Amino acid sequence: MGIKVSCSFFALYAVLVFYFSLHLVPEFLGVTASTVAGNETDRLALLEFKSKITHDPLGVLGSWNESIHFCQWHGVTCSRRQHQRVTILDLKSLKLAGYISPHVGNLSFLKVLDLHNNSFHHEIPSEFDRLRRLQVLALHKNSIGGEIPANISSCSNLIRVRLSSNQLVGKIPSELGSLSKIEYFSVSYNNLTGSIPPSFGNLSSISSLFLSRNNLDGSIPDTFGWLKNLVSLTMAQNRLSGTIPSSIFNISSITVFDAGINQIQGVIPLDIGFTLQNLQFFSVGRNQLTGAIPPAISNASNLEVFQVNSNKLTGEVPYLEKLQRLSHFVITRNSLGSGEHRDLNFLCSLTNATRLKWFHININNFGGLLPACISNFSTTLEVLLLDSNKIFGNIPAAIGKFVKLLRLEMWNNRLSGNIPPTIGELQNLRELRLQENRFLGNIPPSIGNLKLFNLQISYNFLQGSIPSSLGQSETLTIIDLSNNNLTGTIPPQLLGLSSLLIVLELSRNQLTGPIPNEVGNLKNLEMLNGPIPSSLSSLRGLSVLDLSQNNLSGKIPEFLVGFQLLEYLNLSNNDFEGMVPTEGVFRNASITSVLGNLKLCGGIPEFRLPTCSPKKSKHKRLTLALKLALAIISGLIGLSLALSFLIFCLVRKRKEKQNPSSPINSFPNISYQNLYNATDGFTSANLIGAGSFGSVYKGILDEGRTTVAVKVFNLLHHGAFKSFIAECNTLKNIRHRNLVKILTACSGVDYQGNDFKALVFEFMHNRSLEEWLHPITREDETEEAPRSLNLLQRLDIGIDVACALSYLHHDCQPPIVHCDLKPSNVLLDEEMIAHVGDFGLARFLPLSHAQTSSIFAKGSIGYIAPEYGLGSEVSINGDVYSYGILLLELVTRKKPTDIMFEGDMNLHNFAKTALPDHAVDIVDSTLLSDDEDLAVHGNQRQRQARINSKIECLVAMARIGVACSMESPEDRMDMTNVVHQLQSIKNILLGQRIVSNMQRDN
Repeated sequence: MGIKVSCSFFALYAVLVFYFSLHLVPEFLGVTASTVAGNETDRLALLEFKSKITHDPLGVLGSWNESIHFCQWHGVTCSRRQHQRVTILDLKSLKLAGYISPHVGNLSFLKVLDLHNNSFHHEIPSEFDRLRRLQVLALHKNSIGGEIPANISSCSNLIRVRLSSNQLVGKIPSELGSLSKIEYFSVSYNNLTGSIPPSFGNLSSISSLFLSRNNLDGSIPDTFGWLKNLVSLTMAQNRLSGTIPSSIFNISSITVFDAGINQIQGVIPLDIGFTLQNLQFFSVGRNQLTGAIPPAISNASNLEVFQVNSNKLTGEVPYLEKLQRLSHFVITRNSLGSGEHRDLNFLCSLTNATRLKWFHININNFGGLLPACISNFSTTLEVLLLDSNKIFGNIPAAIGKFVKLLRLEMWNNRLSGNIPPTIGELQNLRELRLQENRFLGNIPPSIGNLKLFNLQISYNFLQGSIPSSLGQSETLTIIDLSNNNLTGTIPPQLLGLSSLLIVLELSRNQLTGPIPNEVGNLKNLEMLNGPIPSSLSSLRGLSVLDLSQNNLSGKIPEFLVGFQLLEYLNLSNNDFEGMVPTEGVFRNASITSVLGNLKLCGGIPEFRLPTCSPKKSKHKRLTLALKLALAIISGLIGLSLALSFLIFCLVRKRKEKQNPSSPINSFPNISYQNLYNATDGFTSANLIGAGSFGSVYKGILDEGRTTVAVKVFNLLHHGAFKSFIAECNTLKNIRHRNLVKILTACSGVDYQGNDFKALVFEFMHNRSLEEWLHPITREDETEEAPRSLNLLQRLDIGIDVACALSYLHHDCQPPIVHCDLKPSNVLLDEEMIAHVGDFGLARFLPLSHAQTSSIFAKGSIGYIAPEYGLGSEVSINGDVYSYGILLLELVTRKKPTDIMFEGDMNLHNFAKTALPDHAVDIVDSTLLSDDEDLAVHGNQRQRQARINSKIECLVAMARIGVACSMESPEDRMDMTNVVHQLQSIKNILLGQRIVSNMQRDN
């Protein structure tokens, strides 16, 4: 019995062993083989990846060899559950270079691929669509090009995609809208084009969407309103247009919204602070938004950054007392404020914002007294920009408590009083700009305690001497103290500054003595104003040297001939004597001025100086000088007696015969005979212009010492007498450097007994802007080279004319409307400074009306505002329109009456439709090829960079011209803002010139 049981047991055992050998062993062997095959696939894929790495400076891939298992290689992580398959490849920030191998697509278990912050290039492999388990794709901060593969949408488990800061091109694939699990998507800082796919509204899980700094166009999809989990949305610096969908402002989870630097229109929603209560960052600057800042924004109590700069916002700024976390408040370049005293009341509502760092309200229309509560701003303040408004009052002494302040700009306001010495306590201040105000008193010596690199306090009424303490600041690169009433000598300490100093502007003060010899230490000086020392010879890096309007004497130093980098030399209106050099900068009269130096001789013919006479002995010169002095003294005594008697008679006669209320009484009178003689009998040879109401002649008065322009009115022409009275009334009380100055007037009869009316103006040697833009060859100019204006000259003319209009519109009481602005009424003096003339159609605006007059306007075809043709009243907006056309004419060199403009096409639309992409097709081509020095010495890259910078400036100028010539008067710019924007363009252009010169030198 026992034997049978044993046999049965062994038989059963044998059967089971046989069964398992048939079924289980092959299956086990199959699993093992599969694992081995999968591991080998991953290993080979990694080796292929390594083979495409061309640069591994840290040697991190040195561990990728046969000595250890690939799961132990640097940056590789494998999963135990998946039988040691690669799940993470993390090689971020290792300075690797090369391109990504398509074999990475074979890592089928990969969940995380992080290669960011390296130097990978080429394209994203389309084989990535095999990575069905991939959750994180981080390729940002590389140099990857090509398009985003649309088949990445097959990676349905993706949660985070980071492709920003590469060189990707093409459109964003709409297929990516199917990635329902994605939470983070970033393609910022690329070159992507096309529109934002509406399919992105299906990304139901997304919380962060970053699309900034591409070339995306079209509108913001309405479908974005479906993204109820959205926290961060950035689309800045694209070409987006249209309006922001209102549904976006109903996504209560949003904390970051950035759509700045686009072409977006519309308004900021009135309820924004109620619907977006979690908002922390809001930026829509540099768009085309209109309307007001809604008071509800104060309810967004978590708000830290509020940027709405460079739009068309108007109205008052609301109270913001609930924004206690605010750190950046930027509303620059709008039309906010009314110019009235209540405009700055909102400042006091920000005293609880204890984290405030940036406060930018500059370039608006804020008026009123600078409130004392500004002293209660947070001591964390770093940047305070109040410039280019109408703010008046004093700078509070408590300004010194802002110890973290880096920039303080209050320029171009109406601030007065003394500059508080407490400014010297701002130990971190780097930039102080207080120019163009009404400050009195002395420059506080405490400013010398600061570590400034930019100090500008020009165009004030400052007195006293220049503090020697300014020489303590070793970081200064720009010093502008010009146009004040400063006295004394220039302290040597000021010129003992380090070689960092680039601009030193001291002109138009009452300084005495020469510049100290220490000026020779300023090796990098590029601009200098003031008297001339011998040590100047060491400043061979100078590109601009302006010594005009001083009392400098002696000979012109020969060392100036050797200044090879000098681009502009102005020695005009001094007392230099002797021969003018003919080499170096003196060979070019267009960049060198020696006008107003009566003792100079020689030089190139263009200077039109007398020929130098042979030298005489010292004894003979003294004898001649003595005789000349005695003769002059005797003559002056006799002349004084004669003039006294003559003046007495004239005053008496004038009192008896003239109507004291006549506007002609505002000017010294001159006789018809004087003007007849001055113009050689009003001969055609002296005729320099003719208009509707008369002619303009060149004349010589004061025995040949004064050249004038004589405007003779044709009283037979209807309206001429009225024009004469209008010019007298307009010009009698206005003074501005950019308006033609009237010298005297004549109201009497001619030799035939006919009424005679004339005005005598300063003579403008360079005639009118019309003759420069559209020259007509004259018989007496056949041998001259064609005249042309470079970009900087045109920009300066645009600024000059804008300054004149801003003065007429905003600084005259009552305001004055020119009514006939055009290039022929813009005259250019010896220094190419523009002066607006011909006020025959000018109108005063009644004080009871802010902007208009019931008097109807006339003007010139092409420049007259369209509303005038419909019978609208005179307004300053009419001048703004004329200015816009003039500015576009400066840019394009095309008249508004050109035959090419037919139907709806005019100069305004011609420019508007070309901006910004086709601007190069409309600008005056001569403006892009006038850098002769750069053409000779610069390389192709420098030349192209210079051309590109010019195009940018021209586009900016054209935009202003278009904005000024809008059809609706309400849409046009204010002339004060025009001045500021053009000045900014000029600063950029000059800065690029300096950089270009430095690059050329290096």
